[in-house]
Amino acid sequence: MTLPSPATGATRTSRTDVTRLPGPLRWLRAVIYTARPRQWPKNLLVFAAPLAGATLGRDDGLAYALVAMGAFIAASSAVYYVNDVVDAARDRQHPYKRHRPVASGELPAPQALVLAVLCVGAALGAGVWIHEPGLVAAVGAYLVLSFLYSLVLKHVPVVEVVFVASGFVLRALGGAAATHVAPSGWFLLVCSLGALLVALAKRYTELTVLGDQAEDHRPVMRWYSAPALRIGQRAVAIAMIVSYVLWARGQHDAWHLASVVPLAAAIVRFDKLTGRATSKPVEDLIARDPIMVAFELAWLAMFAVGLFTAGTP
Repeated sequence: MTLPSPATGATRTSRTDVTRLPGPLRWLRAVIYTARPRQWPKNLLVFAAPLAGATLGRDDGLAYALVAMGAFIAASSAVYYVNDVVDAARDRQHPYKRHRPVASGELPAPQALVLAVLCVGAALGAGVWIHEPGLVAAVGAYLVLSFLYSLVLKHVPVVEVVFVASGFVLRALGGAAATHVAPSGWFLLVCSLGALLVALAKRYTELTVLGDQAEDHRPVMRWYSAPALRIGQRAVAIAMIVSYVLWARGQHDAWHLASVVPLAAAIVRFDKLTGRATSKPVEDLIARDPIMVAFELAWLAMFAVGLFTAGTP
C-alpha cells in the first residue's frame, strides 16, 4: 500500500508491509530507498552531449557514457545519504518524511554516512578507472556543490536554485568528458536554461502546494513568492526557446529548425502542468505525462533526423 505525499509526491511503503520483511531485507530496502532510485533517470543527461554532437566521440563511447551514468548515480546517492542525516531532525516533524529510513531509524545515521563515503569513492573511482580526469572533475564538482548545498547553501535564496540547476549541467559535462565530445556554447546555454527552468518549477510547485507550510518544509521558501517564481520560470522558458532557435538557425537544417515546434509545445505543456496545484514531483511531470512525453518524442525524432541528414552527403 502506498500513500502520496502532498509535499513531494513521493510514495512510502506501508509500515506493516515493511516490518514483515526479514531484518537484512528491511535494511537493504532502507539503503535502496534512501538512495532515491526514482531520481536516477535524471542521470541519463550524461548522454546529452553525445546526442547533440551525433557521436559517441571515442571507441566504445557508449560504455564510457554508461560508466559516467553509474558515477553520477553513486554520487547522487552519496548526497542523499548525507542529506537525510543532516535533515533527520526536521524530517521527524514532517508527516511523510518522518518515514524516511534515516529519520525513522531503519537506517542508522552512522551507517548512512559510511554508505555515503563508499558511494563517493565509487563515483570518483569511476573516472580514475577509465582514465578520464574530466569525469573526475565533473563528479567532484557535483559532490562539493551538493554537499555545500545540503549543509549551507540550501538556506540562501536564489543561490540555492542555481546550485540545484548546476547539478543537471554537471551531469551533461561529465558525459561529454567521458565520451570525449566537446560541448558547444549553445549546448551549454540551452542545457543550463533548461536546468534552471526545472529548478524554478520545483520551488513554485512546492510553494503552491504547501502554502503557509512551505517554510516549515524548506526554510528558504520564506524568501520566495509564487508570482515571482512564476515570472522567473516563464522568463527562463522564453530564453531557452530563443537560444534553441538561434542554435537551430545556425545548423542550416530544416529538421533542426522544425524541432523548435515540439520543444516549445513541451515547454508550454510543462508550464501548464506546473501551474496546477499538484503534489507530483517535477520529474514525473516531465517523464510521465502522456502529452508531455509525446511532445518530447516528437522533438527527439526531429532532432535525430536532423542529425542524420546533416551527416549525409
